[in-house]
Amino acid sequence: MSSSEPDAVVIGAGPNGLTAAAVLAGQGWRVLVREAAPTAGGGTRTEALTRPGFRHDVCSAVHPMAVVSLAFATLPLAAHGVTWLQPDAAVAHPLDDGRAALLLRSVADTAAGLPGDEHRYRDLVGPLVESGDELMAVALSPLSVPRPAAIPALARFGVLGVRSLCALAEARLTSEEGRALLGGLAAHSMLSLREAGTAGFGVFMAVTGHVAGWPVPAGGAQAIADALVAIIEARGGEVVTGAPVHSLDELSPCGAVLADVTPSQLVAMAGGRLPARHARRLARYRRGPGVYKVDWALDGPIPWRNAACGRSATVHVGGGLPDVAGAEDDVARGRHPERPFVLVVQPSTFDPSRAPEGKHVGWAYCHVPNGSDVDMTDRIEAQVERFAPGFRDRILARHVMGCAEVEARNPNYVGGDISAGRTDLRQLAGRPVLSVAPWRTPVPGLYLCSASTPPGPGVHGMCGWHAARVALADRRRGRTFR
Repeated sequence: MSSSEPDAVVIGAGPNGLTAAAVLAGQGWRVLVREAAPTAGGGTRTEALTRPGFRHDVCSAVHPMAVVSLAFATLPLAAHGVTWLQPDAAVAHPLDDGRAALLLRSVADTAAGLPGDEHRYRDLVGPLVESGDELMAVALSPLSVPRPAAIPALARFGVLGVRSLCALAEARLTSEEGRALLGGLAAHSMLSLREAGTAGFGVFMAVTGHVAGWPVPAGGAQAIADALVAIIEARGGEVVTGAPVHSLDELSPCGAVLADVTPSQLVAMAGGRLPARHARRLARYRRGPGVYKVDWALDGPIPWRNAACGRSATVHVGGGLPDVAGAEDDVARGRHPERPFVLVVQPSTFDPSRAPEGKHVGWAYCHVPNGSDVDMTDRIEAQVERFAPGFRDRILARHVMGCAEVEARNPNYVGGDISAGRTDLRQLAGRPVLSVAPWRTPVPGLYLCSASTPPGPGVHGMCGWHAARVALADRRRGRTFR
């Protein structure tokens, strides 16, 4: 970048901040990205956390939202090194007696593995998968106008989605496999599965698996961040790490400031620039639960009792729907479940570059109350052992992160909240405030572009994409940051 002042400063080099910078740079803006951490990536980082040669994803690992993202579809990620590896199954969900449910690309093949629910599952998700591209677009671009032909499917999703997962599963499915599969998918909401709106999470995650799969990037999540940085630099922008921004007063006048930070961080940075009423609204933004994460260096693949679990990079560990719902209920009530619902990822099964020859890496986390300091390592490993006898014997080394460590690595994850805010219906509709353009703040040229804005959590870059588009439109109207 030349010595002249940038047209835009982006605060934070997570996937949303980097996407915003890439979009603006692609429109000819001089863009400077400032990241406090020593490396770019935010939640998309890969490091040798346990032993040399074992490459672990620090946060995100599996990326269904990335491959349906309009933002990423418009950026040359593949040309800058991103290769998607698609497991045979999007998700596996083992049960105690050795059975397992698999979410396969084919709705019919998935339904065939849900005894007694073959027709019920097809009737539940089949029409939504047929309009899956439109559903993905509307979910990631909440203000978009769908094609008239897709409106019936979207309305169907809305009717299903406002229910609780438990109510939907018990009303529409009869098999233990089917109910467990939907329950594990809905648990990504980090809410009690008896709460309204969790059915929408479960069904939506199922549809993503059928439409696009749940892939892992070759080499790890860092490949996504590295590609975004390369795109920015190829377009004349600059990404500077180890360069925190504590106050907006530190910044020189420029056309726009886009902040990939939490609402509370934005209030602190803005000082008295934000109107008091808006600052109070941002201060009321609610956090979600935290996570406790374990990474393993393994002497071999995870020895699942049901070998079909090896067909997916993602395994939902927790048993049947009553077990999963009970664990999430505990977290919602501020308790630590004895048998937590555990999300397990086994990327080296599909990407040998992630570990030395013959070795493997494992990644897992469970939900805990926000800010928890309880060590969940034994409980997580006991749950994996429950469905993979002999698992503990394969552990060569482990690395653990509680809520404080998760937040230290990414300050956007306050109290370990990797969703950057509670994802209930009320807060999804007003994230971080109820507005037709929630990325825009009352300060001219100042935008929030983190996962605390629509469409919310996930590695898709769409929060940054929307914020950048608003900034571009505002500049045409003469609205700039000073």
